[in-house]
Amino acid sequence: METLMGTLLDYFGMIGSEVIYIINELGAIIIYLWESFLSIFRFSINFKNLVDQMAFIGVDSFYIISLTGLFTGMVLSLQSYYFTKMLDVTSMIGPAVALSMTRELGPVLTALMITARCGSSMASEIGAMKVTEQIDALEVMAVDPFYFLTVPRVLASVIMLPIMTVLCSLFGIIGGYIVYGYFMGLNKITYINGIYQYIKLGDIYNGLLKAAIFGIIFSTISTFKGFTTSGGSKGVGRSTTQAVVLSSIYILFADYILTSILF
Repeated sequence: METLMGTLLDYFGMIGSEVIYIINELGAIIIYLWESFLSIFRFSINFKNLVDQMAFIGVDSFYIISLTGLFTGMVLSLQSYYFTKMLDVTSMIGPAVALSMTRELGPVLTALMITARCGSSMASEIGAMKVTEQIDALEVMAVDPFYFLTVPRVLASVIMLPIMTVLCSLFGIIGGYIVYGYFMGLNKITYINGIYQYIKLGDIYNGLLKAAIFGIIFSTISTFKGFTTSGGSKGVGRSTTQAVVLSSIYILFADYILTSILF
C-alpha cells in the first residue's frame, strides 16, 4: 500500500513539475514578447532587416505554400465528392473547399509549414549566435538584441503570414476546381457560383486575423528559444526542435480558441 501511494505521489509530482515548467516558460515568453514590443518604440525599425526577413518568410516560401494549398484543395474536392454524391449535392463542393481553405486549413497549414521552414531557421540562427557569444557582443556594442534580431522577424511574420495564407487558400480553391471540373467532369460554373454565393468577406478577414496571430506565435517562440539556447551545438539542435514543436502546439491551441470566438 505504501509503495502504491509512493508511486502515485511520484506520478502526480511529475505532472505538477511539468505544469509549473509550462507556466514558467509561457510567462517568460510573454515577458520576452513585451520587451521586444517596447524596443520598437526605443529604436527606429531596421527596414533592411525587415525586408530581408519578409523575403525569407514570404518569397522563399512561395513554392512550398502553393503546393501545400494546391494538393490540399484537390484532396478536399475529391473527398467531398464521394460524400456529396450520396446526398446529391455535388454543387456544394466549391463552397466546402473554399470555406475550409479560407477559414481553417489555409491559415493553419501556412503557419505550420512556415514554422517548419522558417521557425527552425530562426531558432538555430539565433541559438548559434547565443552559444558563440555574438549576442553578448551586440550588447557590448550597445545594440539592443531584441531590436536587431527579434523585432524584424516578428514584424515580418505578422505581415507575410496573411499574404501567404491568401496564396495557400487561392491555390487550394484552384486545386479543388481542377479536380471538380476536369477529373470529375462536373460543371465548372457551378463550382465558381457556389463560392460566390456562400463565401463572405468575414470568412476571409477572420482567416487573415488567424494568420497574423499565428505569425506572432511562431516567430516569438522561435526567437525566444534561440535566445535561451545553451550547451553548444547540441543545445542549438535541442532549441530548434523545441521551437518547432512548441510553435506547432500553440498554433493548434490558438486555432481552437480563435475558431470558438470568431465563428
